[in-house]
Amino acid sequence: MKFPIIKDLSTRRSFLGAATTGASLLFANRLFGAPDAQSTAPSKDLERLGAVALAEGKKQGATYTDIRIARYRNQFSGYRLSPERGGTKTDEVPFVSDQSAFGFGVRVIANGQWGFAASPLVTADEITRITREAIVVAKANSVLQAKPVELAPTKSYVDRWTSNFEKDPFIVPTNEKLELMQSVTSTIKKDPKVFSSFGILWFRSEDKYFASSEGSSIQQFVVQGYPFLQATAVDFQNNISRTRSYSVEPLSAGWEAIPKANLGENAPRIRAEVLEHLAAPPVKPGKKDLVLLPSHLWLTIHESIGHSTELDRALGYEANFAGTSFLTTEKMGNFSFGSELINVFGDRTNEGGLATVKYDDDGVLTTKFPIIEKGIFKHYQTIRDQAHLIGETESRGCCYADSWSSVPFQRMPNVWLAPGPATVKPDDLISGVDDGILIDGDGSFSIDQQRYNFQFGGDAFWEIKGGKKRGMLSRVAYQAKTTDFWHSCDGIASRSYWQQFGAPSDGKGEPEQSNAVSHGCSPSRFRQVNVLLTD
Repeated sequence: MKFPIIKDLSTRRSFLGAATTGASLLFANRLFGAPDAQSTAPSKDLERLGAVALAEGKKQGATYTDIRIARYRNQFSGYRLSPERGGTKTDEVPFVSDQSAFGFGVRVIANGQWGFAASPLVTADEITRITREAIVVAKANSVLQAKPVELAPTKSYVDRWTSNFEKDPFIVPTNEKLELMQSVTSTIKKDPKVFSSFGILWFRSEDKYFASSEGSSIQQFVVQGYPFLQATAVDFQNNISRTRSYSVEPLSAGWEAIPKANLGENAPRIRAEVLEHLAAPPVKPGKKDLVLLPSHLWLTIHESIGHSTELDRALGYEANFAGTSFLTTEKMGNFSFGSELINVFGDRTNEGGLATVKYDDDGVLTTKFPIIEKGIFKHYQTIRDQAHLIGETESRGCCYADSWSSVPFQRMPNVWLAPGPATVKPDDLISGVDDGILIDGDGSFSIDQQRYNFQFGGDAFWEIKGGKKRGMLSRVAYQAKTTDFWHSCDGIASRSYWQQFGAPSDGKGEPEQSNAVSHGCSPSRFRQVNVLLTD
């Protein structure tokens, strides 16, 4: 089973973050209060606690101080149906996981360098102690660092912001969630050739307060949700297994997104298609045209564009997790990344995006900015202490920490591909293909340490012959260089077909941090890409 890029962060840091007491969670509830989309003022109690860090930082000689007080909640619920080991019955295994974390982190600049410290005990006395500890760390860092930290200027903001949602998913009874997932997984499992079925509902909330010595006081609340279904069919006689998933757009949204996903209506389709996949002939390798649906293309965007345009990777500062980037700084503003159809934006403002917030963890107002314009690479993703390194005077608002106990650093915004002309439909893309493949959903992939050479699989594949979609194929992957691939794009469907898929959990850094990010696109066509026959 593949649940897209959800990772077990079994580290001491995540353990401490999860080990939140009942008493501290009750205090967090009182401190943050109920979500209030109408209010534009941060909690006075949060502001009083934040002021403690700012005052102590100034007292200890810090030239800059900020504090993040945050609580998080992650809930997974679902069902797995599979044969009983050594028997003929079907085991139906429900599962529920509900974790919360609450704490704060303080950053300072002292002697020209960053210092950071954090604690799960949110009291005024502890905030004072932790601020002093951050000062000690900064002064220690100053012995090792030659150049002082330089922050791009930003305005100060006093604001409260809540992501758009209609119904809080955490108030929906667990039994209701499990009944839904039992129903759809049972529907998938009805055919005896379907070996197992799996369904999950994921919900996450992030309630965060930020205050800085530059005058910002910002409270934000985000709710995200994602349903996922998967079927596995097995041909024991020929020792073959195939899967088929129903990938739904993960969104910043509430429970209202679940009925819109039509899980019950799609369950029979997934059952039929996993059986078709099981019987599908293998692809004939060679150069072929590809029509890629948003449920698949998002991952190619993420790996080849999203990660390659992170400035810390381009500078070589980030190489611990998944390497650096071929897109070095002399290429900014002049490098031909793809065809003229390729217009890509970094955007933490787009409705429903998993990385959408009003302010980043530097307190910067988030924006939409061009990464690639008409195929030319224009801008990196940046944060305040990076902008001057490429001659820019403002941050792109890409700072984020995944926990109160994590150091904020540059993380990917929503990165999306602009749609094509209003007249272009997916059928138009298919009709222009003589010999090709239509790919839906993501699968296994591989990309080198500089984001340049890659190979991508998928979840389902259909042959295209003579401009018509034919039957399913199996064992398909494609291989290309990043720039060759994006130059081969000669067709993008219109805005009507644009969707946001993405990663609820994308890893970066050491120790590893995880963030959620969306990648929107319309179905797109790529010419003469090398297609492989996989095992």
